Amino acid sequence: MADLLGSILSSMEKPPTVGDKESRRKAREQAARMKKMQEEEKKKKVEFRKRMEKEVSDFIQDSSLQKKRYAPMGKIERSILHDVVEVAGLTSFSFGEDEESRYVMIFKKEFAPCDEELEWYRRGEEWDPKKAEEKRQQKEQAAREQQGSGQTDRPPSPSSNYRDKYSHLIGTSAAKDAAHTLQANSTYGCVPVANKRDTRSIEEAMNEIRAKKRQKKEGEESGGGSSC
Repeated sequence: MADLLGSILSSMEKPPTVGDKESRRKAREQAARMKKMQEEEKKKKVEFRKRMEKEVSDFIQDSSLQKKRYAPMGKIERSILHDVVEVAGLTSFSFGEDEESRYVMIFKKEFAPCDEELEWYRRGEEWDPKKAEEKRQQKEQAAREQQGSGQTDRPPSPSSNYRDKYSHLIGTSAAKDAAHTLQANSTYGCVPVANKRDTRSIEEAMNEIRAKKRQKKEGEESGGGSSC
């Protein structure tokens, strides 16, 4: 019986020690601080959204304004502002190279920026329509001047004549004579003109050779018949 009672008592949860009480107290305090921080962060977001809604509403009602640039702000604040602008039916963009310098610009729909204007903002420059038009005219003028000068992409011509370069090997007169003795032939390419002029004489020579061969053959045959 004593053993049974002892096992029951040992299985029961022991009362917390002083150390356990302290750790639990710290955990509760930490959870309370975390909850308070989350509530404060949520409250700040709500207040920031209300302030942005008020500023965007004032911007819409002011007919003298076409765009508005905000000071650099964090990612969460930019996200809230973009959402407010979208709900209001406006247009917004973020610019800036790094996270610390990122800022938001909002535009009324009828004054939404073109691609060229956006490029100016991305380069960190303030949009100036007059300067943009001047640069555009300068580019067009340069293109017209280049087209008028006849500049093309043709490959450059050789700086020297290859016959002059190798004249010490083939001779100037020999190169000119060789060039004059060739004429184009549609079937065989280039052949010497002298060969064309001697075509008839070659045929006559071949006929003469054939005639001599026949005479020789006839003579041999007639000589062989008389000896039998």
